[in-house]
Amino acid sequence: MDAAKKQISQYQKVLHELRGQARIPEIEQELSALDEKMAQPDFWSDAKQAADIAKKQSQLTTRLAPWNELKAELSDMGELLALNDESVLPEIQTQLEGISPKIEKLQTSLRFDGPYDYHDAILSIHAGAGGTDAQDWAGMLLRMYVRWCESAGYKSVVVDESSGEEAGIKSVTIAVSGDLAYGKLKNEHGVHRLVRLSPFNADNLRQTSFAKVEVMPRIDQPEEAAIDERDLRIDVFRSGGKGGQSVNTTDSAVRITHIPTGITVAIQNERSQLQNKETAMTILRSRLVQLQLEQHLDTLADLKGDNQSAEWGNQIRNYVLHPYKLVKDVRTGVETTDVDAVLSGDIDEFIAAPIT
Repeated sequence: MDAAKKQISQYQKVLHELRGQARIPEIEQELSALDEKMAQPDFWSDAKQAADIAKKQSQLTTRLAPWNELKAELSDMGELLALNDESVLPEIQTQLEGISPKIEKLQTSLRFDGPYDYHDAILSIHAGAGGTDAQDWAGMLLRMYVRWCESAGYKSVVVDESSGEEAGIKSVTIAVSGDLAYGKLKNEHGVHRLVRLSPFNADNLRQTSFAKVEVMPRIDQPEEAAIDERDLRIDVFRSGGKGGQSVNTTDSAVRITHIPTGITVAIQNERSQLQNKETAMTILRSRLVQLQLEQHLDTLADLKGDNQSAEWGNQIRNYVLHPYKLVKDVRTGVETTDVDAVLSGDIDEFIAAPIT
C-alpha cells in the first residue's frame, strides 16, 4: 500500500513538472477566457468571429484532454488508497502499469513547441524531374499521406489538383485538419526521391523520379501574416479543371502572386471567384509563414524567394524499389525495408525521428 502511494506521488510530481514545461496553466487560462466569450448572449452576432473562437476553443480542449485525464486518474487512485482498503490494491497496481506510457507520450509531445505546431496543415506535392514517372510518384505520395491522415485520425481534403497527362498528378494541395497536424507533418517538407523499374518505359529500365513536398501551417487569420496588398498581383481566369458547367464557363479561377518572393498560388476548384480568392490567400499566407520559418526572419517583409528544386541532390528521403527495397531518410538515418507499408501510410517512425 505504501509503495503504491509513493509511486503515485512520484508520478504526480513528474506530471506537475511536465505541465509547467508545456505551459498548461497558461493554456487553461486562455481556454477559460474563450469559454467566457462563448457564454456571452451576443456571441454569434458575428458568425465568422464566433466560428474562429469556437474552433480555437475546441483545439485547446483537445490539447488539454490527455493532461487533465492523467491528472484526474492519479488523483482518483490517490483518494482510493487514502481509504487504506487493501482490496483496491490489485486494481490500483494494474492502473499504475499504464501510467508510465502515458507520461512518456506527454513527454514526447513537449518537442512540439514551435509557434505553429498545433495549427492545421496545408500540404502540397509537386512532380519534379522524371516526366511521367515523376507525376506518378507525386500521385503515390498523395496516397501515402492520405492513408497516414486516415490512420492518425486527421481529416484531409483536396484543395486543388492538376492531373498528369498519362498518369499521376502534376501538383496537388490538401488541407489536413487535426491536433498537431503541422507539428507532425512539418519535417516531411522537402524533396522525395524514388528509384524503381519504370512502368512507363517500354524497356522496363530503372528510373529515378523526384517530387517536392511542401508543408505549411494553415494561416486562416490575416493578422497572423500581415501582407502588404501592394505586394500582390491578382489575376482571374477561366477555370479549366473538372467541375460543373459554371466552373468551366466563368472566370472564377484566381491566381495570386506575391511579387517580392515570386510565390504564386492559383485556385480553381470552387465555383465562386470569392471562394477561390479566400482559399488562395490562405495558402499564400501559409507559404509565406513557412518561408519565414525556414529563413529565420522576424517579418514577412524580409523574405526572399525559395528556389529549391525537386531534383538530384536536394532530397530528404530516398525510396528504393529496385534493385533492393529500402526507404531511408538522409537527415535522421531512419530506414526500413518495408517499402510497401511506408507507401501505404506507415510513416510514423519517420515523423517521430528528430532531425539533428
